[in-house]
This record gives sequence, C-alpha cells and structure tokens, in this order.
Amino acid sequence: MTAGTAIVWLRNDLRLADSPALATAADAFGTVAPVFIFSPAEANSWAPGSASRAWLALSLKSLSSDIEGLGGRLTILSGPTIEALLTLALRTGASAVYWHRRYEPAGAALDAEVARQLESAGLEVHVMDGSLIHEPDALVTGSGTPFQVFTPFFNASLRAGMPDYPLPTPVALPAPANLPVGIPPEEVAAGLTEAPDVARFWSPGESGARALADRFFHDIADEYAQDRDRPDLDGTSRLSPHLAFGEISARVLRAEATEMVKCNGTCHIKEGAAAFIRQLYWREFAYHLLHHHPSTTDRPLRSRFDVFPWSRDPIAMEAWQSGMTGYPIVDAGMRELLATGWMHNRVRMLVASLLTKDLLLPWADGAHWFWERLVDADLANNTFGWQWVAGCGADAAPYFRIFNPVLQGERFDPDGAYAKKWVPELEALPAAWVHRPWVAPSGVLASAGITLGREYPRPIVDHTSARLRALAIYGSLRDIVK
Repeated sequence: MTAGTAIVWLRNDLRLADSPALATAADAFGTVAPVFIFSPAEANSWAPGSASRAWLALSLKSLSSDIEGLGGRLTILSGPTIEALLTLALRTGASAVYWHRRYEPAGAALDAEVARQLESAGLEVHVMDGSLIHEPDALVTGSGTPFQVFTPFFNASLRAGMPDYPLPTPVALPAPANLPVGIPPEEVAAGLTEAPDVARFWSPGESGARALADRFFHDIADEYAQDRDRPDLDGTSRLSPHLAFGEISARVLRAEATEMVKCNGTCHIKEGAAAFIRQLYWREFAYHLLHHHPSTTDRPLRSRFDVFPWSRDPIAMEAWQSGMTGYPIVDAGMRELLATGWMHNRVRMLVASLLTKDLLLPWADGAHWFWERLVDADLANNTFGWQWVAGCGADAAPYFRIFNPVLQGERFDPDGAYAKKWVPELEALPAAWVHRPWVAPSGVLASAGITLGREYPRPIVDHTSARLRALAIYGSLRDIVK
C-alpha cells in the first residue's frame, strides 16, 4: 500500500460490496476519495429521467452514510466531469483514478476522453470490470461475431463459468484531507414535479437491495419459475432498480442463485433459482447487444424497420401514457408506472405490444416514456426490450406475435386483482368481466357503477382489427433486404 490518495469515480455502481474499483483502490492507497459527478448534459439525449433522479438522490444519501461508516466521505460534484475530476485530484493530491467500465454509447465515449485527459495530466487511470458477470467482448459466436440470439448467448455464458467470487466490502475507506464540500444528494432531484414517491414504495441503497435479495431467495425463489409472469402475485425479485444503479452486483446474485441450484436434496428451489439465473443473463444479453450495436438506442437493429410506417397520434399516445386505453391490464401497468416508477415485466411486454402493434406508434416513443418514468431505467435493457417487442431488434419476438391484452389479462391476472388495484374504477366489476368490461351486460356495469366512456373508456382500438392491420404491415417488410 502506498501512502497516497486514489479517487474512485462512481456512476451506476453505488455499493461497497463487490466493487473492484473501491476494493483495489482501498488496498493500494492510504486514503480514498469516492466521488459521484452529476452531469446529466453529458448523457446527451439519454439524461436521467425524473424517476431515476428521484431514486438517485436517495441512493446517494444511503451510500454516503455507508461510506461514512467506514471512515470515509462521498463527495458529490457537479459536472463537467473532466474539470471536476482534475480539480478533485489537485485538491486531494490524488495520483490515480479508478472506475468501472460502462457500455452506454455516450458514457463509453466520455470515459475514453476522461481517461485520455487524466493521463495527459499525469494521473494513473484504472478502468475495471465491475458491472456485468461477463464482459461483452468475452462472448462471441463460433465464427467470432457478436451474438444476436439469446439461447446461444446463454449457453456460451454458462460454458464460460463463474467469474471470481464477489469481493467483500472494504474494511475501511479513510478519507484524504481537503475534500471539497460538494452538493447534497437532494440536489440531483431538485426541481422534479412528476417523479413518483420513491420512498413510499422502495428503499434505495445497498441495504435495501440486500434486504430484497434476501427476501427473494428465502421467500419467493421457491415459486419464481411459476409465479414470475403473474402481476397479481408477489412473485418477482423487484431487484431491477437496485441492479440498474449498481446497489447490488449481478455477480453477487449469480453466485447466490448458483449455490441454490447446487443445493442438496432438501432444497426445493432449484427450478426458481435456475430461472432467475436465466433472467440475469437476459440482462447481460442486452448489454452485449448495446456494446456491439450502440446505434440501437435510437435506430432499429433490423434496418428494414427504418422504413416502417409508424403512426403519429398524440391523442392515442396520451391515452396510453395515462392508462386510459380501455384495456384494463394495460392501463393498470401504465398507472403502476406513474405511481411507483416500476411495472411488472409481463405487463411491460403487453403495454409495449399495444403501443407498437395495435396502435402502430413508434417503439422509440415508448422507450423514451419508459426512460422518463422508470426507476430502473437502464439504457441497454430499455432499448433491447422495446426492440424485442416491436420486432425490430435482436432475437425479436416474431412479427406475428401480437399480445392479446384480454387473453393475457385473463391468463396472468385471473381474478382481476392487479387490474382492480391500479384501475379502481373497475373494483366492483365481477372477475369474469374485468378484462373485457365493454362486453359485460348492462346490468352488471350498472351494479358496478360503470358507464363506459365516463368512468372508464371503451377500448382505444379493436384488437382483432388492429392485429390484422399490423400483420399486413409487418408481413410487407419480410421481402425488404436487411
């Protein structure tokens, strides 16, 4: 260990456990200066949305307290990034800067320029792998090209084996002298008017992530494989925002799930743990794609979709955004999003299918809305998910897969509990009619206090007709050269 100081530049890795940058810096230097730089303009068109900023403020507050518990201090600075890091290095006498690799196009480009400028100023730069289980360049097809289909990617990931076991939390993070005061965590959420009440529904920070992970493995994983598609049940981990902000690492979750898969005959959650591992690699696949195809944040991977005749209907878009499409499971999902900053994954597919295939509205508009409203907004997963449903991305859902919101609601929310929770206008409607109120007998509607078009809208589009229209348009693209 040297007696000097190292800076650790934190971004979407707001944790102490399994943080290679923090652990390495703490082992090599006498004092460590963890810093977060709030500079949304440097993210270009993908600056953090309102929900993300609301979460970020609470996450930084939690991390600041955790670092203080190790004898250190988190400094939060305003950008531009290069100026902030150079000034911090000058004040603290730091000789090295550590950070974890990023994969978003704007973030990766900024990191490369920051590294160049810091090295030109005489600082050591250490860029470490700390966000994924396997790095995107480590997995390629037999012909040496990036994967575009999930199952071969997943199999290659499993063959690659486990990474080194996750790193423990540093014993101490002593702070250097002359740290600037910085800005308070609350400032990153200043001026927000439409963000969800994050603290009401979530516990941002590493301790909140750890508590959810423990709950998942002890109470939910047993039935995860069966229940994860049911929005009416508490059957998912809900760890996505914690992963998006790096409050818990994918390596930690992979290691813990693997131990459960390996467990002896007294263990009953092998199937659920294996299904969870598959979902972790679905997330990894999204990063693999974004790394190798950075333009997909704004353009479809399948170039034939550059000429897709998307519609422009602001009234329909507003109805979708506000949860007033007349399809209860879709509206429940959109209202859950507005209230909590999160939406069940099965429902995300349904709302995206309605937007892109029933309404023929652009997938990119949906992606930007999710980006603004999701607490787990993650550019790789957001991009991949929307292009998957729209049929224009890698391993995309076949163009003829157009989710029926009625049948999906009846299958995955059979009693209507999820729909009624978020669309209380339907609370008194019997379960048999919850997902198709427009065909309920007039007496049933009257008893439930519903007049269609007043308390609750009629469907914004007839799904059967919309499906045939979408099939014709999507089918016409098959003959276009990629």
